[in-house]
Amino acid sequence: MGGFSDFQRGQIVDAHLARAAVSRVMTTYTNHGRTSSTNGNSGQEPKVSERDRCTLKGIVSLNLKSTAAKVTEELHIHLDDRFHKNSLMRASQIQHSW
Repeated sequence: MGGFSDFQRGQIVDAHLARAAVSRVMTTYTNHGRTSSTNGNSGQEPKVSERDRCTLKGIVSLNLKSTAAKVTEELHIHLDDRFHKNSLMRASQIQHSW
């Protein structure tokens, strides 16, 4: 590889890495029928609760032609309202316990 520049060497290495990654995915799909060797769950808690998922479905069903940004904005408004209501309820419970 003496005649190649550093940039060209980097492209060659990247191409080999990409080919190896594609090969791993294809082998896993052929052997297991899926594109990931894991069970599909990284062990991390989901970012959206089932309740929030239902809320999101409701927002989308009411605004079928809305953009993703608008739906996200509506969901944040709803979540913020619920967060503030829950915070107020906790604060009043703490106040009554005194």
